[in-house]
Amino acid sequence: MRALIVDPTAPGRLRLGEAPDPVAGPAQVLVEVRHTSLNAAELFFAQRAEPGEVIGFDAAGVVVTAAAGGGGPAVGSRVVGFAAGGGFGALRAMDVADVAVVPGGVDLGEAATLPVAAGTALRALEQAGPLLGRRVLVTGASGGVGAFAVQLAALGGAYVIGVAGTEESAQGLIGLGAHEVAIGLAGVTEPVDVVIDTVGGDQLVDAYALLAPGGTLQSVGWASGREASLPVGSTLGSPIPQTLVSVYNGTGLIDRRAQLDRLLTLVVAGRLRVPVGWRGPWDKVADAVEALSSRRLRGKAVLDVG
Repeated sequence: MRALIVDPTAPGRLRLGEAPDPVAGPAQVLVEVRHTSLNAAELFFAQRAEPGEVIGFDAAGVVVTAAAGGGGPAVGSRVVGFAAGGGFGALRAMDVADVAVVPGGVDLGEAATLPVAAGTALRALEQAGPLLGRRVLVTGASGGVGAFAVQLAALGGAYVIGVAGTEESAQGLIGLGAHEVAIGLAGVTEPVDVVIDTVGGDQLVDAYALLAPGGTLQSVGWASGREASLPVGSTLGSPIPQTLVSVYNGTGLIDRRAQLDRLLTLVVAGRLRVPVGWRGPWDKVADAVEALSSRRLRGKAVLDVG
């Protein structure tokens, strides 16, 4: 099959090439991939994967072989799903538990952005607890995870503060549901109850210092590529602020189908917008990688397969 394969000599370490067709297990569907989505985590894994490997988490397309064990979508169904690798191939085997049927009227390319970015934002906010009336700060709010976190927090009844790196990247955050927009954290002076941090490094430390007593910080990304060093004892409630820090690491059991069904329902209802900042054919993956790695990308990058 055609696939984006890892190539250390290629720009972005990914190029269009050939890879073996996947073989679906009894509890898997085989999907003809129409669209996939580029995430920051894939830039990380592209640096560490073996040459010729097919990485990629998100994929949306059409079922060409139903699960032999039953229980999954039928042949011809439009689906979106997640798996640990293989998303950058023209064919992909996915567990039926990690696949959801995409309703008519929802663009498959936009659906492809949901598993990692929107799913991460949703789970982090759920781990933070009830949102109604709470102050939620989202760093890297113009990015893929951040833009979904802003919207989902607002839908949960929170007062949302979106933090961006520049005035340009901050454009549109109010339209996504942010009640307040800040360029960096210097302008945020009031305590917050929840932090959804996608940046890491010093910004994570500074955001942690803004937490009200009993607040929670969900670390869901590391766009800065820098280490974060919290004050000694601060995670134990001493010194002030007395807070609870919760680091979301993306592991553990997830009901992926239920999660995707919830997100797709919001998209169909027009309550959740899919922010796409770059979209193009998959042979232009180097352009998408450059936009994401340079932090110029606002929203998600969608690769159209074929």
